[in-house]
Amino acid sequence: MIKKHLLTCSVMLVLVLISKLNIFSTTITEKVADTGDLSHRTSKFIFIKSNANAYNFANEALPVNDARVTRKLKISLKQHNFKTVQSNVLHRKAEKWFPIIEPLLRLYGIPDDFKYIPLVESGLCEGTSPKGASGLWQFMPGTARTYGLKVGHGVDERKNLRKSTIAACKYIKELYGEFNSWTLAAAAYNNGSVKLERAINKQNEDNYFRMSLNRETGSYVYKLIAMKAIIQQPKKYGYNNEYNKYYAFTQPSPLLNFN
Repeated sequence: MIKKHLLTCSVMLVLVLISKLNIFSTTITEKVADTGDLSHRTSKFIFIKSNANAYNFANEALPVNDARVTRKLKISLKQHNFKTVQSNVLHRKAEKWFPIIEPLLRLYGIPDDFKYIPLVESGLCEGTSPKGASGLWQFMPGTARTYGLKVGHGVDERKNLRKSTIAACKYIKELYGEFNSWTLAAAAYNNGSVKLERAINKQNEDNYFRMSLNRETGSYVYKLIAMKAIIQQPKKYGYNNEYNKYYAFTQPSPLLNFN
């Protein structure tokens, strides 16, 4: 009788252990499945976190020991140094624009590095592009309206710094939700999500730095990284004035409405 009771207890114990193992297995499987649903991305390079001294965009590091990447970065840094630009205009505009842009990026949970987009898009020549893009964030009329800006009938909120930045935040947030990468979100901001998605699928590659894109988009993130470098380390790139993001601007651009 005692042996029978011990046998029954042993069987019950084994069943309990199997049950726990199944639960554990199911939980792990579900977590893996959830992670897989977050992104269709395959690249093992894009999520490498960079150290403080490395070049990066939104803390997504450039691939190391890649001659093509190094060459493109050097070209972009050269294009934005003082010898080429011959002006402190970029630093002056950063002093004016960043105190408005930075808090809005934080509010929407967007990395601070996206504040360099207006400097790349319209830093050297404000106004309307031949294609019709306008304002600091260079919105096309249709895109601007999609994200809540009024364009037409004598009104153009693309030139309103605060409102256009809010619209840009909404757009960038949506792009990140689609690509699950801030670097790809920046590339899509330049080229459009449809074209970028098509390139990803065609090349079976979702690391921006290893993709072959059109000339403008292929250099876009490098320009953002270069802009970040020259603003943060002006003397290293030939600029004499030190950038102070808390510097109070007194001469707003006539093309922009800051209210």
